[in-house]
Amino acid sequence: MTDAADRLFVNGEIHTLATPDETHEAVAVRDGEVVRLGRSYELRFLEGVDTEVIDLDGRVLLPGFVDAHTHLTTVGRYLVHADLSAADSPSEAVDLLAERAEEVESGDSDASGDGSDDPATDWVLGYGYDESTWDDARYLTRADLDRVSTDRPVAAFREDMHVAAVNGVALDRFADELAGVPDETVPTGDGSEPTGVLLESAIDPIYEAVEPGPSATREVVAAALDDCAAKGITGFHDMVRNSHAPRVYRDLDADGDLTARVRINYWSDHLDALREVGLSTNAGSDMVETGAIKSYTDGSFGGRTARLSEPYADAPEETGQWVVDPDELAATVADATAAGYQFTAHAIGDEAIDAVLDAYEGDSHTDPEAARHRIEHVELADDGAIERLARTGAVASVQPNFLKWAGDDGLYDARLGDRRTETNRYRDMLDAGVHLAFGSDGMPMDPLLGVHHAVNAPAEAQRLTVTEALRAYTRGAAYAGFDEDRLGTVAPGKRADFVALDSSPWAESAAIRDIDVAMTVVDGETVYDGR
Repeated sequence: MTDAADRLFVNGEIHTLATPDETHEAVAVRDGEVVRLGRSYELRFLEGVDTEVIDLDGRVLLPGFVDAHTHLTTVGRYLVHADLSAADSPSEAVDLLAERAEEVESGDSDASGDGSDDPATDWVLGYGYDESTWDDARYLTRADLDRVSTDRPVAAFREDMHVAAVNGVALDRFADELAGVPDETVPTGDGSEPTGVLLESAIDPIYEAVEPGPSATREVVAAALDDCAAKGITGFHDMVRNSHAPRVYRDLDADGDLTARVRINYWSDHLDALREVGLSTNAGSDMVETGAIKSYTDGSFGGRTARLSEPYADAPEETGQWVVDPDELAATVADATAAGYQFTAHAIGDEAIDAVLDAYEGDSHTDPEAARHRIEHVELADDGAIERLARTGAVASVQPNFLKWAGDDGLYDARLGDRRTETNRYRDMLDAGVHLAFGSDGMPMDPLLGVHHAVNAPAEAQRLTVTEALRAYTRGAAYAGFDEDRLGTVAPGKRADFVALDSSPWAESAAIRDIDVAMTVVDGETVYDGR
């Protein structure tokens, strides 16, 4: 007698997202694994006494979304600190921070728990502002944040985390640390007093000061995991540095409480420690794996620190910064790949993308495709870079939600002028044979929003089909994490990681971002039910 299924999902529109994409009415799951697809009545023979039958009632079921690039603790902080992504002006951002200051003052802060291992209990923190959407399109400054408090340190982080603002209390507290960073990372308005704006490495002392301990990290991770489940995210690749998040993930896994698969990409300054303890790429459990070694090259368009071959349209004297210079990057790539690690590097500007490709092509230790080396963001890639990506087999780990900046009068227009149409060339990449993986960078962590932007991109020539965009957020991201044999499509033998949608993205292609997630399933277990 055939063993019964643990769960049957019936009466749905199940897309495998394989090649070609096949549709079925039902899928059977046993021990967290897909065992059969077919018609609903055909799979009823797998129904046993203890089988749970879930009626999809016509909903669309897909492989679970895998976010190939995020910062989960930052996503969690949006949820427990001031969420500045809702602000539409500097004054509204200040108001949100002031509300947060009242919570901190009263001791009602959800982020601090009992405060025992949260060094930021006296801080007022806000995350996610984007001045490019404001009529008064400027960074928050010391003057703004001094209106929030002149007694407590206040920090507001721009959405890209490459720009921050602090108040006078924070500037005074970290005067010694900030004196030791490059002058261009602590701008002064009139050449004398700091404006409170911090760029790139100047933000590091603030990050270190507000980094929570293990129990407080578990709190923000738990909040973010709940949000992931509600967004249909069944796995993500987390970019971590000097964080307790890896310990939290492994503790949650051991406790059976981890509701998404995690691939941890460690910063390059952790390489020696990883080698010493034997955490190689792909080492770990079914739920928590070690991923790539991560590094930077340049900064961001928002901070005018992405490295360009031509000056910024709104700052003709500036071409960006090297956060890590090309020689140092190449040496780190060689060191990591000699030790057998996958490597990934942040690169946004065209010069930075070329520098990463130079490092990958110049490395004699491994084949970049076999190692699945990655480039994160790849926002301004020219024809030559796209051809090199395809030739080397390196993965383009990109964030389609960034296309919100690509319209008329958007951030790309302000920073790049006519070059804005040359950004985020997903159609050209796919057509060239580049491995494309979608992620969010946590800005925000919402796959359906990203799919919407990729399908409805401002540059019509760069638009993807619905199927292509969904594949980049499922099988493409799985490939970037060496997981295509168990994740990314709905097929017998693969893990039962699913997302069910209330309506079809193919039928609602102009409004994919408005589609609701009905259910999220990880390893055959329902982790979110919004039906």
